[in-house]
Amino acid sequence: MSRTVLITGASSGIGEAMAHAFAKNGDKVVLTGRRLERLEAVKTDLEAKYQVSVYDYPLDVTKKEMVETVCQTILSEVGPIDILVNNAGLALGLDKFQDYAVEDMLTMLDTNIKGLLLVTRQILPQMVERNSGHIINIGSTAGIYAYAGAAVYSATKAAVKVLSDGIRIDTIDKDIKVTTLQPGIVETPFSQIRFHGNKERAEQVYKGVEALQAEDIADVALYVANQPRRVQISDITIMANQQATGFTIHREV
Repeated sequence: MSRTVLITGASSGIGEAMAHAFAKNGDKVVLTGRRLERLEAVKTDLEAKYQVSVYDYPLDVTKKEMVETVCQTILSEVGPIDILVNNAGLALGLDKFQDYAVEDMLTMLDTNIKGLLLVTRQILPQMVERNSGHIINIGSTAGIYAYAGAAVYSATKAAVKVLSDGIRIDTIDKDIKVTTLQPGIVETPFSQIRFHGNKERAEQVYKGVEALQAEDIADVALYVANQPRRVQISDITIMANQQATGFTIHREV
C-alpha cells in the first residue's frame, strides 16, 4: 500500500537519495528544503522515472513560523504523513572549540536539533491521532564518537539519538515507530558545505577510502520502513568498510 513520506533536506545528498528510494518503492513523496529550484528538479525527475505523486514545499527548518505554516499546509493539501524523515542537517567548520565561529555553532544547533524538534512537533500529533506512523531521524557516527574539531556537531548528533529515544518512550502506547540512522563517512555535498564551499578541501575528506554513498543510506531507510508492524528497528549504524569508528579510517595511499 502506498504511503506518504515527508523528507526534510530533500534537495541533494542523502535526502534526494531517500526521495528516489521511496518513490521507486511506489510511495507518495513530499520534498522539503531551502532551494526551491533544486526541489522542483528532483520532483520532475521522480515523476518521470517512477510515475508517483510528488509534492515540493520550500522550507527552512530553522524558522519556527515557517515550519508551522508549511507543515500544516502539507497536512491540509497532501494529507496525513505516514513516514517522516528528518534529514535536514549540516556541519560547519572543523576547528577547535575555543576557535570556532559562534555563528557556525548556532547554525548547527538551529538546524540539527531545533529543526528536527520543530518539524516533528508539527507532524507527530496527527500520527498519534491516527495511531500510526514512523519517524526516521538521521544522526551520525559523530553522535557516538566525538572527534577533533567537531565538538558542537557531535553534540547535535548525540542529541538526535537521545531525542529519538525520548520520543519512542513518549509514544510507546501508540503504533508509532522511531528509528535513528547513524551513518559514517558518506560522499555527498556535506563536506563542501562544512568547508564553506571549499571543494578541494572537501575532496580530501574522501581521499583514499571508498566512502558510503547517499544511496546506501537511502536503501537502509527503506529497509527499516518496510518491516512488518511487529518490528521496530530503533538504531542502525552504517559505516564504510574501512571505517572502524567515526574518524578511525584506513586510507589507501
